[in-house]
Amino acid sequence: MSFRNMCTFEPRGVLAMMVQFFVLLLMVWTVTLSITDQSALPGGHLFSLIILFVSAVSGGYIFSLIRLPPLLGMILAGFGLSNLPVVCLVGQNVTPIWSGALRRIALTVILIRAGLGLDPVALKKLSRTVIKLAFLPCISESVICAVTSHYLIGLPWDWSFMLGFVLSAISPAVVVPALLNLAERGYGLDKGIPTLVIAAASIDDVVCISGFGIALGIAFSTGDLALTIARGPLEAMLGVAYGVVLGLFLWIIPAKDSSNLIFYRAMLLFSGGMLATFGSVYADLSGAGPLGCLVLAFVCGIRWRKESTKEQYAVITDAVGLLWMIFQPLLFGLIGAAVRVEHIQNLRIVGLGIAVLFIGLMIRCLVTFVAVFRSGLNFKEQLFVSLAWIPKATVQAAIGGLALDQATHDKDEELKPLGIIVLTIAVLSIMITAPIGALAIAVSGPRCLKHDSEHERRASTSQNEETTDNTQARNGVICNGNVREKVIEDENVDIVVTHI
Repeated sequence: MSFRNMCTFEPRGVLAMMVQFFVLLLMVWTVTLSITDQSALPGGHLFSLIILFVSAVSGGYIFSLIRLPPLLGMILAGFGLSNLPVVCLVGQNVTPIWSGALRRIALTVILIRAGLGLDPVALKKLSRTVIKLAFLPCISESVICAVTSHYLIGLPWDWSFMLGFVLSAISPAVVVPALLNLAERGYGLDKGIPTLVIAAASIDDVVCISGFGIALGIAFSTGDLALTIARGPLEAMLGVAYGVVLGLFLWIIPAKDSSNLIFYRAMLLFSGGMLATFGSVYADLSGAGPLGCLVLAFVCGIRWRKESTKEQYAVITDAVGLLWMIFQPLLFGLIGAAVRVEHIQNLRIVGLGIAVLFIGLMIRCLVTFVAVFRSGLNFKEQLFVSLAWIPKATVQAAIGGLALDQATHDKDEELKPLGIIVLTIAVLSIMITAPIGALAIAVSGPRCLKHDSEHERRASTSQNEETTDNTQARNGVICNGNVREKVIEDENVDIVVTHI
């Protein structure tokens, strides 16, 4: 191949994507190496994070090719980097501080995305159903998982309820993108089902995280038990107050005449969410952070929808989606890396843990079906909501290892095995329910939900009108009845219409 041909060669498709991805990573690694030196070299935690990120992205891409949820490939990639010979040092070199911080950032991003995706009108209309759907299945599954894990596995009651709340949380990482995709295609919009499921799932997660925080506090606390139990509702109230106050503040700041209004709004929203998540942990009010982050995004979205065009509002949601593309591989890769085969000394525990998981799922689906009964949904729509309540991933990844981290921090060798059991079953719940739930939503959505043809027609009409306007602008000719008008732009960009 001649030099001239080499210079004109342009990679396309998958090859172009791979080239740009690895070139970008090489640049990031080089900059990181120049700043941190040893940490970015093989054996350092930053180098391990980069390898973990690349492996998780690759695993997710491979699984997407075979029509399976990418997050499953990401988890398996992280699991392999902690357990396969030779490469196991990669997963084991990631420090707990970095791992925990990245998991919290990922949780912040997905909660902001969920909050921006809520429809206030549909939420108000379905408020009673949202409350029932958010609390009844979650509490029912938590209790049944706690009881079965106590008697089947032999966990203490406080650890049983801790595991129950971990397993009962629904995954925004699976549910939110799947429901938003169905909404964009016009399914379930007539009754606001995407908003119903997303809103209830978000509150469901807050309930689970709050309940987990109470159980964690009881398991490790040496203080007043009544105060520990009261912290859950108090933290929830503080989270709502934080989200509402800061959200109202972002209605007026930044100024509407700002030249970079969308950019500042996105930055302030993300910074406010990060402050809620990390600040609540620093203040020992971890239950307030996720709810505050969700409420903040929801309150901001109420006003921003009215003041912005669809394109402007989409810029903010797309920015959050881009952040999720970055942190999703890190989140699921890290949670997969946290599970090590040498920690699973009893395969009987694994089998019993799967039994606990499926018993809880059956109860959840049954209670979910009953919770949406007489809410205006028909049988197929009730069935869809029940199936959409299956996936587990994000919250399990974010809080599944916290009990083990706390036991490790306290150097309590007696509680470490219990923490390993909770983490192991949490990971099993991700690997089993995430692909099943994602497949159930994708298959049952078009079959169980009503398709809004009017929504599709409006989208098609809008696109055709935009195409027509662009064509007319290029030709400079507008036809109006029997009169043809030629549009001429002068040097001052004023439009002059002349009749021909």
